Amino acid sequence: MNPTITRASYGKELRDYILIVIGMVSYSIGWGIFLLPNNITTGGVAGVSSILFWATGIPVQVSYSIINGALLLVALRVLGWRFCVKTVFAVVVLTVAISMVSSHYNAHLLSDQPFMAAIIGAVFCGCGVGLGLSSNGSTGGTDIIAAIVNKYRDVSLGRVIMICDVFIISSSYFVLHDWEKVIYGYVVLYVTAFCIDQVVESARRSVQFFIISDKYREIGERINREPHRGCTVVDAQGFYSGKDVKMLFVLAKRRQSDMIFRIINEVDPHAFVSQSAVIGVYGEGFDQFKVRTKKAKTKDNRA
Repeated sequence: MNPTITRASYGKELRDYILIVIGMVSYSIGWGIFLLPNNITTGGVAGVSSILFWATGIPVQVSYSIINGALLLVALRVLGWRFCVKTVFAVVVLTVAISMVSSHYNAHLLSDQPFMAAIIGAVFCGCGVGLGLSSNGSTGGTDIIAAIVNKYRDVSLGRVIMICDVFIISSSYFVLHDWEKVIYGYVVLYVTAFCIDQVVESARRSVQFFIISDKYREIGERINREPHRGCTVVDAQGFYSGKDVKMLFVLAKRRQSDMIFRIINEVDPHAFVSQSAVIGVYGEGFDQFKVRTKKAKTKDNRA
């Protein structure tokens, strides 16, 4: 086993868990400080737990953990143990965080400005969910449904969550009897979905490099070794000079751009480099293909 790759894998896993903790703390702040005290409904299991709390007084952390336990059994079969491990971790962190927020910090911020409370709470919640999903985790609930759909269809995570949550938010009227609060819930739904997409897509954005240099071999070896990205050597020819050159083609995550530029500058400051953003990169080390097989299509048609 390559010790460098092992350290990189452990580092990535640790980074994922740290981001999940940050995301769940962010979500608990948005939910427990801005939305729940102002009787503003959010979506997913959190929304169901809020409605149960307003109707029966059951603590939100209790109903939240019970409902997510059932949904995680489904996720274990469809999404695999790795997704579930991180999701269980996220659910536990969020349950503890919302318990602390509810019991030790009974804040009722922006009580006279419910619209601002809805916006700020939605931003905290959306960014928290986005961090969880981009780290292969989830807050559970409709996030699990969204992750399942996103696995087989190229559909926006935020869009799926929005569709699933409309019914939950609308049903809050039967408890609150206030359409104004329901409308604020729709605002929360839209802003949350927007923030989720922004966070998740920013984490998945990739770039491509075309590098022309006489020291292409050394640059390629450094890129293979440090950011752990593959390089493709392309035979090219200068149109004006007629000189044969070697060109490196590199695909990498956007966050790795600075490291690649640093490597190029250290090896050959006079290299010719072109960088551009790409819409999507699929394959090993990037996103998985989201296509429907002929077998699946045939099954759907028979249904």
